[in-house]
Amino acid sequence: MDNSSEMILRVAGLQSLIDLLRAQAWVVVGPTVRDGAIVHAPIESVDQLPRGIGDLQDGGSYRLRQRGDEALFGYSVGPQGWKSLLFPSRELLWSGQRDGADVAVEPAVVDPPRLALLGVRSCDLHAIAIHDRVLTERAVPDAAYAARRDNIFVVAVTCSDPGGTCFCVSMGTGPVPDRGFDLALTELLDPAGHRFLVVPGTARGAQVLDELRALAADEAAMPADEPDRLAARDVGAQAALRMGRALDVDGIRDLLYANTEHPQWEDVASRCLACTNCTLVCPTCFCTSVDDVGDLTGSTTERWRVWDSCFNTDFSYLHGGSVRSSVSSRYRQWATHKLASWVDQFGTSGCVGCGRCITWCPAAIDITAEVAAIRSRED
Repeated sequence: MDNSSEMILRVAGLQSLIDLLRAQAWVVVGPTVRDGAIVHAPIESVDQLPRGIGDLQDGGSYRLRQRGDEALFGYSVGPQGWKSLLFPSRELLWSGQRDGADVAVEPAVVDPPRLALLGVRSCDLHAIAIHDRVLTERAVPDAAYAARRDNIFVVAVTCSDPGGTCFCVSMGTGPVPDRGFDLALTELLDPAGHRFLVVPGTARGAQVLDELRALAADEAAMPADEPDRLAARDVGAQAALRMGRALDVDGIRDLLYANTEHPQWEDVASRCLACTNCTLVCPTCFCTSVDDVGDLTGSTTERWRVWDSCFNTDFSYLHGGSVRSSVSSRYRQWATHKLASWVDQFGTSGCVGCGRCITWCPAAIDITAEVAAIRSRED
């Protein structure tokens, strides 16, 4: 897209964008504050966004704070990725009915809503791209995921204030959205006022901007100029300098493969609760199991796909027992899969550097520190 397609939106213009998307039958899902966290929920107004709210994140620690300004996207990532909207934690696969000797099995009907995702960070864009690769580009695509994926409109946001556990720069996944969006916003708060530089990423996004130009008031939406573009680039550049964590990925695949018996795995196992929090908040984990549920009469049954975790003992159960019965082996499996064998399987790392696994670990286990410990002992 050329520069002439970019726009500046004031806060009223952002409201006009939300109104336009809703008028086109999109359900706008954006960040809002609930129960002491920033979560995703349907919104209708900019007043529902976390105005003036930031967050403080560290290992095993998350809390909101007052920023003292009017920023609408001045926070890091919350506990939710966008995975739950595209790959639900519990999903019906099929149901069966028995009538005497007759059995009828019906596959679940997937009728996804049209969702406009507002405020998607670059790390989460890369996580969605990983799921696209894992779930739709294999020999047998996941039809339910593909149906939901085809029914979303993505409005990304440049991350301006990374959290204490963020390390997207190390993974090459942020903080500035580079692909996978229909529109990308950069929030600007400076003497020129509160505004957003909007960049289209697809023809569909450009069409929405064209319609917005015709609908929004002149003072709410206007062409972008070079000072606005320079200010937006500075937001991303400054954010890249303020990462809370860093991960040395040089040779990391071979490092982990060469250290399957490293004593650090036992060290981390002495702290790990195997609670599965890290896999639940991870935006790229996709492991599942199935639950078969029948009624008391034996005439109806359903099969549900549910999220599972490689930290559960039964996840690796084969006839006779679990392959990975120790916590050390399960943490090793998770970390090595994310940072090493995922590359062999799918051509990318399985980690996008969002830091959620560090923030939401009750034992404050830090994957960047664990890898650094293995690297330092090898050196």
